[in-house]
Amino acid sequence: MNFLRGVMGGPSAGPQPSGAETIQKLCDRVASSTLLDDRRDAVRALKSLSKKYRLEVGIHAMEHLIHVLQTDRSDSEIIGYALDTLYNVISNDLEEEEQDDSEEENLPKQVDDLGSQFTEIFIKQQENVTLLLTLVEEFDFHVRWPGVKLLTSLLKQQGPQVQQIILVSPMGVSRLMDLLADSREVIRNDGVLLLQQLTKSNAAIQKIVAFENAFERLLDIITEEGNSDGGIVVEDCLLLLQNLLKNNNSNQNFFKEGSYIQRMKPWFEVGDDNCGWSAQKVTNLHLMLQLVRVLVSPTNPPGATSSCQKAMFHCGLLQQLCTILMATGVPADILTETINTVSEVIRGCQMNQDYFASVNAPSNPPRPAIVVLLMSMVNERQPFVLRCAVLYCFQCFLYKNQKGQGEIVSTLLPSTIDATGNSVSAGQLLCGGLFSTDSLSNWCAAVALAHALQENATLKEQLLRVQLATSIGNPPVSLLQQCTNILSQGSKVQTRVGLLMLLCTWLSNCSIAVTHFLHNPANVPFLTGQIAENLGEEEQLVQGLCALLLGISIYYNDNSLENYRKEKLKQLIEKRIGRENFIEKLGFISKHELYSRAAQKPQPSFSSPDHMMFDHEFTKLVKELEGVISKAIYKSSEEDKKEEEVKKTLEQHDNIVTHYKKVIREQDQELEELKQRINTLTSQNEQLQATVTQQVSQIQQHKDQYNLLKVQLGKDTQHHNSHSDTFQMNGIQTEEVSKLKEELEEWKNKHELLQGQLREKDSVIEKLKSSQLEIGTTEQSSQTGKSGGLEHNNELQKELEMLRSQIQLQSAEISKLQMENQKLQVMNTTADPVLGDSSTRAANNSELEGRLEQEIKELKSEVKALSEEKESLKQHLDSSSSTVAILQDEKSKLQQEVAESKKEQDDLLVLLADQDQKLSALKIKLKDLGVPVEDEDDIESGDQGDEDEDGDEEEQD
Repeated sequence: MNFLRGVMGGPSAGPQPSGAETIQKLCDRVASSTLLDDRRDAVRALKSLSKKYRLEVGIHAMEHLIHVLQTDRSDSEIIGYALDTLYNVISNDLEEEEQDDSEEENLPKQVDDLGSQFTEIFIKQQENVTLLLTLVEEFDFHVRWPGVKLLTSLLKQQGPQVQQIILVSPMGVSRLMDLLADSREVIRNDGVLLLQQLTKSNAAIQKIVAFENAFERLLDIITEEGNSDGGIVVEDCLLLLQNLLKNNNSNQNFFKEGSYIQRMKPWFEVGDDNCGWSAQKVTNLHLMLQLVRVLVSPTNPPGATSSCQKAMFHCGLLQQLCTILMATGVPADILTETINTVSEVIRGCQMNQDYFASVNAPSNPPRPAIVVLLMSMVNERQPFVLRCAVLYCFQCFLYKNQKGQGEIVSTLLPSTIDATGNSVSAGQLLCGGLFSTDSLSNWCAAVALAHALQENATLKEQLLRVQLATSIGNPPVSLLQQCTNILSQGSKVQTRVGLLMLLCTWLSNCSIAVTHFLHNPANVPFLTGQIAENLGEEEQLVQGLCALLLGISIYYNDNSLENYRKEKLKQLIEKRIGRENFIEKLGFISKHELYSRAAQKPQPSFSSPDHMMFDHEFTKLVKELEGVISKAIYKSSEEDKKEEEVKKTLEQHDNIVTHYKKVIREQDQELEELKQRINTLTSQNEQLQATVTQQVSQIQQHKDQYNLLKVQLGKDTQHHNSHSDTFQMNGIQTEEVSKLKEELEEWKNKHELLQGQLREKDSVIEKLKSSQLEIGTTEQSSQTGKSGGLEHNNELQKELEMLRSQIQLQSAEISKLQMENQKLQVMNTTADPVLGDSSTRAANNSELEGRLEQEIKELKSEVKALSEEKESLKQHLDSSSSTVAILQDEKSKLQQEVAESKKEQDDLLVLLADQDQKLSALKIKLKDLGVPVEDEDDIESGDQGDEDEDGDEEEQD
C-alpha cells in the first residue's frame, strides 16, 4: 500500500522513483497479482499515468492490458480502466498536455507517428480487434463507451487495416450498427463518429451498413434532433450519410428505392424570418444541400441521376429548394450552395427544367427566377462565388434543353422584344453583360449565350437576325458584327477569350454563320494579324483561339464567297502565318493549365476571377475540332475537290440508303400490322373453334338425352300393353268393350274411305277446271264445253254435299257409340260385388292409361322440341364452319402477302449490301486521302439531330 500511496501522490520518505520505474512496477503488479482488487488498482494507476507517460505505458503495459481484457471480463471496472488506458496511449488527443512553444512545431508529427505505431502493435494480432468488437457489445456503460472510443481511434490511425479486420470478422459491422439504437445519447453519438471512420473509402462496408437499416436510423436521429435546427449530432449524421452515398451507386439506388428522398423535404422548410441563423444551422443546411448534390451529381450514371431528379420533383423537394432560392435573408453561402444544388437537380431533366422556367421571384411585378439570377450574374457588385453559381445554374438549365434554348434566343429576336421596355428579358441582360465594362460580366454573358447555341444549328441561324442599336443616328449592326468590333478594339484578355469562345461555338457546324462572318472584310485580316504576331504569354491564349476561329471558318466554309473560298484562305495562312506556325498557335489552347482544369468537371470553380478563362463545354469542342482543322490546313485543292466529290457521292448514297431505310421501315410497319392482324384472326379462329367444339358437345348431350327418352318411351309402351292385357281379362264386359272398339275402328275406316273419295272428287274438279281453261278454239265449242263442264261440275258438287252429309251422320253415330262406351264403363264400375275388384282394377287401369297417354304426349313434344333445337344447332354449326373457312382463306392470303413482302425486303437488303460495299470502298478512299469519315452511327445520330432541329423550327414558326 505504501507503493500505491507513492504513485497516487501521498507523502513518502526517501527518493521518488522515476515514471518508467513506477510504470514497470505497476505492470509487474498487473501481471503477478492474484487479487482482483490489486490488479484493478494497478490498472487504474496506469490509466492516470498514461497521458503524461504515454510512450512508457504503451511500451511496457500494452501486452498486460490486452491480457486483462482477455482474462478479467467478469469485472467491468477493470475492463473500463484498461480500455481507457489503451485509448490514452493510442489516441493523438493532447489537449491536456502543456508543451513549450519551441516543442510545438515538431510535436504533431511525432505524436501522429506514435499513435500509428501503437495502433500497428495492437492490430498485429487480429484477435485483439475481434476482442474489442465483443466488448463493444456489452451493455455496461463503463465498458461500451471506452470500447467505442478506442475502436474509433484505431480507425483514425490505421483505417484500411482495421476496416479489413472488421469486415472479415463474423457479424463485425452488424454489431457496431447496434450502437445507433442505444438509448444513451453519448454512446449513440460516439457510435455515429465510429461509423464515420469505419465507412471512409470502403464500398463493401458502406453497402453492409446501408443494408443494416442505417438510412432509417440516421434520418430518425436527424428528425429527433430538429432537422437543420439540431446540434452537432445532426452534422455527424449528415457526414455519415455522405460517406454512405458518395460515389456508391448501389447505396444511392437503395436510398431512392427506399423512398428516403421524400424524407429530405422537411430539412429545407425555412420560415419567413431568416435573420440570425446560428453557425451550426448554416453548417447543417450546407451539408444537407451537399447530400442532395451527391444524389444528382453529373459524375453519377445518367440513369441513376435522372431517376433521383424525377423523385425530387414529384416529392416537392425541388419546389422547396426554389423557395429558399427566392427567399430573403438567407446567408450568402447557403444561397450559393442552393443555386448549385438546384442547378444539378434540373441538369438534363426536361421536366425539372420546365418547372424552373415557370418559377417567379416574389417581386412587383413578378419576374422569372432566371431573369433575377442573370441580373445577379452581370452585376459586378455581387460576390464572385455567387456569380459562378448563377452561371452554372444557367448552363444546367440549357443543358440538353432545346426548348429552353429557343426561349432564351427568342428574347433577342426583333419580333419578341418588348417595345414598352417595362420588363427586362434574359436576352437583354445577356447583351448588356456582353458589352459592359466589367470583363467578368463579358465572359459570363458570352459563355451563357454560347450555351444557348450549343448543338442547335437552327438557333445559330436565327441569332444572325439580331440587330443592335449602338448609338443614336447610326444604323443598327448585327450581334455577330458587334462581337467582332469589340474583339478588334483590344479589350481585356478575359473579355476577348469569352467573345472568341462565343464566336467559335456560333460558327461551328453552321455554314451560314461562317458566310456572315467572312462577309465582313475586316475579320480575316484581324485574325491573321493576331495569329502572326509574337506576343507575350497572356496573349498566347488569344492567339490560339483566333487560330481556332479561322480554322472553323475554313473547315465549315461552303465556298459561297468567291474571295474567301477554302483554297484562298489556306493560301493566305501559308503566306502570312505559315502552316507550322498556325498549328503551333492552335496547340496553345489545349496546352494551357486553365484548359485542363476546366475540362475536369462541368461546374465552373475558379480560385479567383483572373483564372476564369475556359468553359467545360468549350473544351469538348476544342478537343473535337483541333485535329480536324489541322488536317484541313494541310490538304491541297485537288484533295479538297476530291473530298467534295466524295462527300457529294456519299450524300447521294446516304440519300439512297435513307430512302431504302425508309422503305424498309414502312414495310416493317406493314409486316407488323399484318402480323397483328394474323394474330387477331388466329385468336378469333381459335375462339370460333372453341365455340364449335362446345356446340358439338352440346349436340352430343342432346342426342344422348334423346336416345334415353326413346328407350324410356319404349319401356312405357310395353308397360301400357301389359296393362291393356290385364284389362281384357277383367270379367264379362271386356268382350263388349272390345266389340265396341272394333265397331269404332270400322267407322273410322269408313270415314277415311269417304275422305279419300272426297279428295278424289276434288282432284277431278281441279282437272276439269284446268281443262276448261285449255279448251276453246271457237266460240260455239267453248260455250258448249262450258255448259257441259258446268253441268258436270254441278253434279260433282251435289255428290260432294251428299258425302259431307254422310260424314256428318257417321260422326254423329261415332259420338253415340262413344257415349254408349262411356255408359258401359260406368256400368262396369257399378257391377255386382263379385266383379268389384275387377271393376276397380279396370278404373285404375283407365287412369293409368290416361296418365301414360299424357306422358307420351309430353315426351313427344319434348322430342319434337329437341329435334328443332338440333336443327338450329346444325344451322349454327354450318354458319360457323363457313366463317372458319372464310377466315382460313383470309389467313392464307395474308401469309401470301407476308411472303411477297419478305421477298421484296430480301431484294432491298441485297441492294443495301451493294451500297454498303460501295460506301466502304469510298470511305477507304477518303481515309487514304486523309479525310475524317464519320461512322454510320454518327451519320444516323446526325440525321436524327437534323430531324429534331426541323421539328423545333416548325414549332417556332
